[in-house]
Amino acid sequence: MKNISLLIFLLLLSLKLFSQNFPWQRPLKIAWSNDGITFGAPIVFQDSSGVPSVIRWKGDTLICAFQWFRMPNPSPTWDRVAVKFSYNNGITWTQPTPIVVNGLPPNYQRPFDPTLVVFNNDSIRIYFSSSDGFPIGGLDSTVNTYSAVSSDGINYSFEPNARVDELNNRAIDPAVIYFNNSYHYLAPIGSPQQGAYHYVSPNGLNFMKVPDIPSNNNHNWTGNYMINDTNDLRFYGSGSTGVWFNSTSNGGVWNGYVNTNIQGGDPSTLKLSASNYLLIFVGNPYSTGINDVEFKNESIVIYPNPVNGQINVKAVASLFGSDYTVYDNTGKLVLTGQIISENTTIELGNLSGGFYLFSVGENLKQTFKVIKE
Repeated sequence: MKNISLLIFLLLLSLKLFSQNFPWQRPLKIAWSNDGITFGAPIVFQDSSGVPSVIRWKGDTLICAFQWFRMPNPSPTWDRVAVKFSYNNGITWTQPTPIVVNGLPPNYQRPFDPTLVVFNNDSIRIYFSSSDGFPIGGLDSTVNTYSAVSSDGINYSFEPNARVDELNNRAIDPAVIYFNNSYHYLAPIGSPQQGAYHYVSPNGLNFMKVPDIPSNNNHNWTGNYMINDTNDLRFYGSGSTGVWFNSTSNGGVWNGYVNTNIQGGDPSTLKLSASNYLLIFVGNPYSTGINDVEFKNESIVIYPNPVNGQINVKAVASLFGSDYTVYDNTGKLVLTGQIISENTTIELGNLSGGFYLFSVGENLKQTFKVIKE
């Protein structure tokens, strides 16, 4: 019982949110934007999860790592770093797969707070929090940032020694990115007004401390970096006003906070193109407790599929009056409307050929293909 109580306590402390809700009581959500500021309506990305980090890999692949808390406890899906892949710019994703960190010393606590970085063009390095043994009384200065490398995004090899070790404080919630010939590491010092640690490295392994990043009590530097262009590095974080970002040209001097329209925590943002941004973040708590959320796509049926000209949507009665949205394979919102009856016909107009995502509410999603004769 002592071990279980300690684990729960550690989970609560490591949760990157201001709220005291348990992490398994919140979903990750995903939304798109054409400017990285104003995002469309979010939909559920993954149940019972937190701490997302999304990157582009090998040109056409997106990979998102996160901490997965799907009950029951214990189980292979409880408190594990897991990954999902997308091959169509985030429209659809694979099912979660827990990662394996080979060579992690057996006395180290499980990896948490994952952050992904591409290196050597086709390999992935994951940075995460861990410690030699379980700290007694909370996450203390024995908790450091470690790393492991992978060629497939699932199986990782542990790299010995800590990447960042703050001698008198914990080093948790890391964010790492390669920008203008250096790796930049950032981690919140503690309360929002304390700001964040900042380290730099030429190789992603050996980090040198540089001046801390200042903040205030409205802006928590818990989140992730994003490269906007070659001279514009952004950091997306959260606080009392919701999700925000700040920008810099050198990683050390920041230009000022810009608020988005998203209410949530611990964001990870990826620029897919000049006018297409993807955001994954921790959403609001579930209204009721869950053990295992299964999104029942059979509540809607799209036919024919593939389609040319119009689609028919067959829906259960409980969905009558619900709004629907349609996104193309870049994440752009192309159609909206309402489910009006058991069978709703939707004219596709001038949609070009390709794959599209049809969504009703937060949980029901179906993909369909438009073909042009």
